[in-house]
Amino acid sequence: MTCGSCAARIERKLNRVDGVRATVNYATGKAAVSVPASLTVEDIVAAVESAGYTARPPAPERPEPVADPVRRRLLGSAVLTVPVIALAMVPVLQFPAWQWVSLVLATPVVVWGAGPLHRAAWANLKHRTATMDTLVSIGVAAACLWSLYALLFGGAGEIGMRHEFAFTLAADHDVDGIYFEVATGVTLFILAGRFFEARSRRRAGAALRALLDLGAKSVSVLRDGREERIPIDGLRVGDRFVVRPGEKIATDGVVEDGTSAVDLSLVTGEAVPVEVTVGAEVVGATVTMSGRLLVRATRVGADTRLARIAAMVERAQSGKADVQRLADRVSAVFVPVVMALSSATLVFWLVSGAGTAAAFTAAVAVLIIACPCALGLATPTALLVGTGRGAQLGVLVKGPEMLESTRRVDTVVLDKTGTVTTGKMSLAAIRTDDGTPRDLALQLAGALENASEHPIAVAVTAAAVQRFGWVGQVREFRTVAGFGVLGRVEGHRVVIGRPELLRRLNVRLPQSLLRAKERAEQEGNTAVILAWDGLAHAVLVVADSVKPTSAPAVFQLRRLGLNPVLLTGDNDTVARAIAREAGITDVIAGVSPEQKVEVIQGMQAQGRVVAMIGDGVNDAAALATADLGLAIGTGTDAAIEASDLTLVRGDLLAAVDAIRLSRRTLATIKANLFWALAYNVAALPLAAAGLLNPMIAGAAMAMSSCLVVSNSLRLTRFRGSAAGQSGVPA
Repeated sequence: MTCGSCAARIERKLNRVDGVRATVNYATGKAAVSVPASLTVEDIVAAVESAGYTARPPAPERPEPVADPVRRRLLGSAVLTVPVIALAMVPVLQFPAWQWVSLVLATPVVVWGAGPLHRAAWANLKHRTATMDTLVSIGVAAACLWSLYALLFGGAGEIGMRHEFAFTLAADHDVDGIYFEVATGVTLFILAGRFFEARSRRRAGAALRALLDLGAKSVSVLRDGREERIPIDGLRVGDRFVVRPGEKIATDGVVEDGTSAVDLSLVTGEAVPVEVTVGAEVVGATVTMSGRLLVRATRVGADTRLARIAAMVERAQSGKADVQRLADRVSAVFVPVVMALSSATLVFWLVSGAGTAAAFTAAVAVLIIACPCALGLATPTALLVGTGRGAQLGVLVKGPEMLESTRRVDTVVLDKTGTVTTGKMSLAAIRTDDGTPRDLALQLAGALENASEHPIAVAVTAAAVQRFGWVGQVREFRTVAGFGVLGRVEGHRVVIGRPELLRRLNVRLPQSLLRAKERAEQEGNTAVILAWDGLAHAVLVVADSVKPTSAPAVFQLRRLGLNPVLLTGDNDTVARAIAREAGITDVIAGVSPEQKVEVIQGMQAQGRVVAMIGDGVNDAAALATADLGLAIGTGTDAAIEASDLTLVRGDLLAAVDAIRLSRRTLATIKANLFWALAYNVAALPLAAAGLLNPMIAGAAMAMSSCLVVSNSLRLTRFRGSAAGQSGVPA
């Protein structure tokens, strides 16, 4: 497939087969086909081949190509084309026999470099259709063949001949014009656009690879009382396997022995690890933070939670609307009109008695002036300049397919953890009720927690180091799995943990501290109690804090006409507290990755055009389902690869820049297409009337290309939102 119209043609062909429902995705090069039992894969492949294309079942693992044929053609054509254009356009370089040198240099470009264009045009001809490839192929071939005719049978082959410009064609015009620079230049520009397009398509499967790479590669299986390390593929349902602190859980299962804090942010988005014990279900690819677990596998392979998320991403990508390239939509009408006009021009001048040379030259002038070099440049140049500027602002744009969505987006769905918030636990407050100095509480807590690797402990220790620059020593340290830690610090017996642990140790817990803990949890925070020497003295409040840029970014998203919605797997209390701080009014909480997809699909069913911003694996399917997916660059590879845009800076102001830049880039592409057509369409009547030498037609085509490039370069002056926050409320 060479353009969006190819995908549409294959889709129509497949859907004409009885009982078949098919969608063809040009970006990924895949067709999702539902077939009746009476048909086989070979029948579907035959249907595709009858449309003039090839097909094959997707391989489980497809290796990267050793060589890039598009890149090779582009580089080879560039090396040969530059001197051809220089010789034609700079008279001082036209040494004796320069035109024959141009022929030698141009021939490989026209035959080999433009080979795919000619083959596509021939396939289109056999199926009575025409695309941009058709016009490019005819224009390149006509310019080259006419030049060859002029060299062999006209005056262009004489040694010492120089290019002479003439604005009009006389009836007795000699055949002495050569247009190799037109044939090679058009080929080079089209190949450049195809190269960047192919590079983008090759990354289409990276989302699934990134998801599956998150899983464990090997597992310690318990067999006959001994541990045996085996590849993950050898794990079966019912096998019992061991997970140590810091390791990934190999697959979905049930805990049979041990307790641990498990980081479930992979699938739930919650920043706080969840304590699991015997009987609890665990999810594959999540990470144990502390404690050894013995787990019995309940789901393996394609049945696991991670594999199901990967399948959802693939379905969402395949189900996306196939956005046809703007240039192809224009050329669908433009190409047949130009071909008919060129033929009519040839016939008219022949009938009028102007002579074969003048008639054919006028017809060639029509083809050349209409040759869509600028059309081919319109999208790639704007995209390249826009993406380059985006990279400077921390925005990575993957391709042109999503640009149309940005203008129509009216709802932006925000993940909480790592997107609106930092995604990291930090000590938010120390609450006491008996006059205990907060510095003393922090000193003791920091020293005790320094011996633990639990995320809450890390947050408390970091706060102590930041406040004092050091932490004290702890002795007799002990962890009570799932409840807390205890030890001796500076002669004090210190305990940090849940009320249940304090009661078990006969530590007196004042009701005022218990109420303070409950209030902190109602506000969406995590709270633990600090006690020493048999009495609770303080409540340590730990929270995932809102990024400083989130509130200004939400304000600017509203100014862009977007309605922000917070969508998270965290509980409703936490979500609403974060939303208030960020200035978001619409909150949907407590949803799984599957439910996130359903929420977005529900919004789309209501007629909304949805942008999704997220950073975790749990967001990957939702990012792929949304009309526009924006991934926080500090998040997981799976989320980044499933999105349309990546926000390298990791804050929501980059999302504002991404949407504004995408809209500006789309507007530039549309302006490029207008000017590319305006130049050519305005000159078409002149060329048909015999008032333009094909060389002038080629110059006009080059001028339209220059205008397109110049217009694209204006994107370098795009300014990001982070440059100034004027108008943002305090």
